[in-house]
Amino acid sequence: MYEQQSHALLNRMLDRMEPDLRRHDLRHFYTRLGANFYAIYTLFDRLYGHREDFEDQLVALVNVMAGKYISRSAALKQVDRERESDHDWFLSQQWVGMAMYLDGFAGNLEGLRSHLPYLQELGVNLVHVLPILECPPEASDGGYAVSNFLDISARAGTMDDLRALSESMRKRDMLLTLDVVLNHTSDEHQWARRARAGDAAYRDYYYTFASRDMPDMFEESMPEIFPEHAPGNFTWDAAMARWVMTVFNHYQWDLNYGNPAVFIEMLDVILYWANQGADILRLDAVAFLWKKIGTACQNEREAHLLLQLFKDCCQVSAPGVLFIAEAIVAPVEIPKYFGEDAVIAKECEIAYNATFMALLWDAVATKNARLLNQGIRSLPDKLERATWLNYVRCHDDIGLGFDDNDIVAANYDPRAHRRFLLDYYTGRFAASPARGKPFGQNAKTGDARISGSLASLVGLEWALERNDAHEIQRSIDLILLLHSLIMSFGGIPLLYYGDEIGTLNSNDYTADATRAADSRWIHRPVYDWQRARRRSERGSVEQRIFDGLQRMIAVRKTLNAFADFNNRELLEVGNEHLFVFIRTSAQRTQDSVLVVANFSDRAQHLSLADLHNRARYALWQMQDACSGETPAVTGEQLEIPPYRFYWLTAVP
Repeated sequence: MYEQQSHALLNRMLDRMEPDLRRHDLRHFYTRLGANFYAIYTLFDRLYGHREDFEDQLVALVNVMAGKYISRSAALKQVDRERESDHDWFLSQQWVGMAMYLDGFAGNLEGLRSHLPYLQELGVNLVHVLPILECPPEASDGGYAVSNFLDISARAGTMDDLRALSESMRKRDMLLTLDVVLNHTSDEHQWARRARAGDAAYRDYYYTFASRDMPDMFEESMPEIFPEHAPGNFTWDAAMARWVMTVFNHYQWDLNYGNPAVFIEMLDVILYWANQGADILRLDAVAFLWKKIGTACQNEREAHLLLQLFKDCCQVSAPGVLFIAEAIVAPVEIPKYFGEDAVIAKECEIAYNATFMALLWDAVATKNARLLNQGIRSLPDKLERATWLNYVRCHDDIGLGFDDNDIVAANYDPRAHRRFLLDYYTGRFAASPARGKPFGQNAKTGDARISGSLASLVGLEWALERNDAHEIQRSIDLILLLHSLIMSFGGIPLLYYGDEIGTLNSNDYTADATRAADSRWIHRPVYDWQRARRRSERGSVEQRIFDGLQRMIAVRKTLNAFADFNNRELLEVGNEHLFVFIRTSAQRTQDSVLVVANFSDRAQHLSLADLHNRARYALWQMQDACSGETPAVTGEQLEIPPYRFYWLTAVP
């Protein structure tokens, strides 16, 4: 369709808009809708243009966008306008995040609001509250089996509490991130209940089949996500007498985005939470949104079209809101969730850098950066107006999803190397101090993932049990080293609650029958505020970690080179234990920072001659921006102590 024709269609859409909506001031809405409608129409047509009710569904889509624009508060509309005029605002080095379970960290929303000064003390100004929507208490999947998309759990508080938190954070220049679970609902959601009751319209919200014929065809190419406790991808529902697609757990029914009514419902959900004050929405399991027989039902082209359509619609009603793509997929697939535009993120502005996270854990176990260097070189470039979410730990497991070609290039055997890493972090490797647990073990393939807190995985738990001062300090150094890289790599660093004070594994989950089979709960603790108070005790583990991170965050915010404008250059330095790159300021190239990380338990040397044409580093004095120290240089050899990092700036 020519763009002129799309505008003629738009006029018809507006003529059919609900009369109550047209009575409001829609000037900004009309401007944005006009600018985006050609893209919206084109995407909607590609997905649903074959349907007889196509135009009716498009009218319904426009009505949802208009309704949510009207209900958006004046304060949030002002934020939208400010961010439209400063469209690179989220690429700044000023943002530092923390992800948390609300009940674990603060009990409820009111408790979180009371702890905002603690987060500000650390330097955190972006808070990701892991899912708090209504879920069945016995089958919640940690909050990702939603039974009501439009209300929060009573344990979290009330919607008034959420709006009060959002307003308080806005006054403090802090960003609020909330989850939207796009791929599935709980089997207790009202849509599932109505499907069970025989409502054909709601049965079409899901993938359901009367016989095993279609499920068996899907299963031929679909992998199992949780083979240990949720094998297969379909569940028999006796009340409905049908097979239901349940990719994650038997109580999570996959939504059928081949039905435009599902897309419109979920757009309504996204805009609803944007209007409650969320600055960023984390879109869960986006790789799974489109299902097709004969494929893995992941990373399908249509899943990307859906995300583009969600983004274009959100640009009309709430353009100040960002999307995070939760796509834990093969390294080559992850950057695709930014979109395929040459510059602008047309799907999600932010994506989890799961590859970088996994490569960091490889470097810790091997004490070298061979695979880390190789894997980062193979990672496709991101778009200019998009950014990574870099993390060491999160609420989920650690997957070993490296590219086999990179493992071979690093001189490892892929199968043997993954087995070594799994053994190292789960205590089966004799020389390892790590205290992790396996998760999602696949008896057919031997594959598994890793659970455990950051502190326990780097050996702090092991060292404290032995009261070994040297090993305690080694663990602290590793915690700071890993965080130094997510702070400096390029993107938004995301801490995980408790890591700032060295929280250890918690085995309390084993006493809860609903959680005992899921080892990920070992690193989802109730926050120990008594331990947190020890951050003020000089020499305590908590103080050494907290102060180290606090200093790191403060310094990061002063370094313009750490803003994310594709301004990172990885360097070959001839030492496999070192990970070295340069960040260059977009404003002043002389304000570059040389980042050096040593993953070895022995001091390593960096030849300044290996910095190639970086003459200022070879000829000028270097100072670590984080510690203020001047590193030792002998001849042309820079010495990096064990498990140490430097953010080096050149001083004439």
